[in-house]
Amino acid sequence: MSSQPAKTPQQPRGLPGFLRRTFRTSVEQEADAPSMAPASPELPDDPYIRSGNSDGAGDGSGDGAPEQDKAKSEAPTNNATKSASPAAGSSKRHLRAVAFPPLPNEKGGDDSDSTNSFPSKAKATPAAKSQQMHAPASDAMSEGSSPATTSTPPKSYKETQFEAMLASPIIPIRDLRKLAWNGIEPHHRPVVWKLLLGYLPANSSRHTTTLERRRREYKDAIRQHYDIPDDSRTNSEQETLRQVLVDVPRTAPEVLLFHNDRVRRCLSRLLYIWAMRHPASSYVQGINDLATPLIAVFLSGYFGGEDCLDGEVMGDVTDKMLEEVEADTYWCLTNLLAGIQDHYTSDQPGMQRMVMHLEELVSRIDADLAAHLKNTGIEFMQFAFKWMNCLLLREFSLSCVMRLWDTYLSEGDGGFEDFHVYVCASFLVHFSGDLQQMGFDELFQFMQNMPTDDWGDREIEVLLSSAFVLSTLFGGSEAHLNVVRNTV
Repeated sequence: MSSQPAKTPQQPRGLPGFLRRTFRTSVEQEADAPSMAPASPELPDDPYIRSGNSDGAGDGSGDGAPEQDKAKSEAPTNNATKSASPAAGSSKRHLRAVAFPPLPNEKGGDDSDSTNSFPSKAKATPAAKSQQMHAPASDAMSEGSSPATTSTPPKSYKETQFEAMLASPIIPIRDLRKLAWNGIEPHHRPVVWKLLLGYLPANSSRHTTTLERRRREYKDAIRQHYDIPDDSRTNSEQETLRQVLVDVPRTAPEVLLFHNDRVRRCLSRLLYIWAMRHPASSYVQGINDLATPLIAVFLSGYFGGEDCLDGEVMGDVTDKMLEEVEADTYWCLTNLLAGIQDHYTSDQPGMQRMVMHLEELVSRIDADLAAHLKNTGIEFMQFAFKWMNCLLLREFSLSCVMRLWDTYLSEGDGGFEDFHVYVCASFLVHFSGDLQQMGFDELFQFMQNMPTDDWGDREIEVLLSSAFVLSTLFGGSEAHLNVVRNTV
């Protein structure tokens, strides 16, 4: 008897592009047919095309198909084909993305199934860009692509959205907040922060005149409050200046940028002027920390978003650049503190309110941890006050804080107060297992020096995702939290 050749199953019609590829891979594995046709040249195995930027007909991914549709359509295909390909192991990430949209992928290496709204961090790394930009011409020609295509990597959907919004005559601030929630590229961060803080207007044509006017106003404030004889200052003003000059050298000691004398002079001047113009709170320790991310971000704007924290760029920074950075920092810090000014007034009622809210929230989401802290004798005010006063700037590296502030600014008026409490709760519960094994001395020391030296953007994004879930569950439910307060 002559053996019949193995019949190749037909692909179901109308499947999206990435499901056709999954189906084809499964058939090859199960049938083990060496005569199987190679992958269609219309569907190259390119992460950029797989992430939804292809123009292929019928898959709808070029329009930025929602993650929910991808998850629903991919799950039965994986079950039916029982494929051992990486796509089969990504269903949990799809389900999680459907349940909690801000959650990042758990693995940074597989971005083929990620939606356009959440591009992988790996695509934006300078190393990856450099590798693509400096790829040998022979490799490019062997793949059938021209050198012009390989010289510049394809832009992600998120990048094109940022560019389109920032190039608009009237920038849609609400849409910009939604896009910035999941992080801002370093070269866009300076202008986006100024927009979200209300320093720049939505009308793009007014940006130049606004910057010129506000920087001119700040120069006037320097002449009025700072460049004056010391004997013309009151005792209170002299004490404020002394406190500022003592705190500035201790600001961000691990960041070389803030060891520079020129940067320290700028920081001292803007803090003192802010205190003189806001006598209700004046200067309070902790405000100096809040200015550091603003200075670092706005300075990087003159160097294409390059990381300036090592201070090496200061040799190329002109006095005019530094004056503009100082003025921009002053006005943005003023707008930021306007929403949380009761944190720094007499008795600091805002700070106490946030610590109390944190205690209630932890009692609700992790009763065992809350009970252990109480039985050990640890009060929330002993460790959480610093978290609220400095907005976790002393717990994370400055680069992590920049990513954290992308989301805080996107949250609007409550980002640095309400949402920050949810972030602190997620941060504390993250170490719950370790904390419950510690006694008073070990616990107290652990709280003062949290082990976050090796944290990066991915850990911060997981923290933000957890905080987002808590905010959706407990936001506006203070009365419900108060019920639990007396039971712990």
